[in-house]
Amino acid sequence: MNSLKKIKYNSPVILTFTIISFAVLLLNYITGGWTNRMFFSVYRSSMASPMYYIRLFGHVFGHSGWEHFNGNIITLLLIGPLLEEKYGSMNIGILLIVTAVLTGIVNILFFPGTALLGASGIVFALIMLTSLSSMRGEGIPLTFLIVAIFYFGGQLYEGLFIKNNIANLTHILGGILGCVFGFVFKPQISYRK
Repeated sequence: MNSLKKIKYNSPVILTFTIISFAVLLLNYITGGWTNRMFFSVYRSSMASPMYYIRLFGHVFGHSGWEHFNGNIITLLLIGPLLEEKYGSMNIGILLIVTAVLTGIVNILFFPGTALLGASGIVFALIMLTSLSSMRGEGIPLTFLIVAIFYFGGQLYEGLFIKNNIANLTHILGGILGCVFGFVFKPQISYRK
């Protein structure tokens, strides 16, 4: 009797995102950062260049190093598959694409001299969506309100008072998009109590 189960590609959007991000991280190391600068970070450049549009979405795959990658991807892998199961691959894919493009546009508009890379906007969208995923029409979950207060409050505080290399506005925008998504899209499955 074979006790080993077959390995299942259970979360196609989240797993594909992870694999691409890992490959991009390896390319970044191999090329000494050239691929991140060229393809996987977004910054103000000519809209006539096709690279502008690639970077607008591709920046979410780029990470500055292993620690940055690990911080984003571990959270993505912990909560992403559950959300993908609940909301469907197509809807989670839409959330990832919309978050990537809007955070890229916001960075170009408000931080013209700064390059943005990483999946943190997407991670924070998923975090806020997770806190709303138990909503069943009986009202807004208290856990959502607590997470929102601490999360948005912390990001605002850091953005205003702490000098670091963290894109707090991207985190806030990702969190807002996760909230909007949670209120607009209905889960495809619901869990029994």
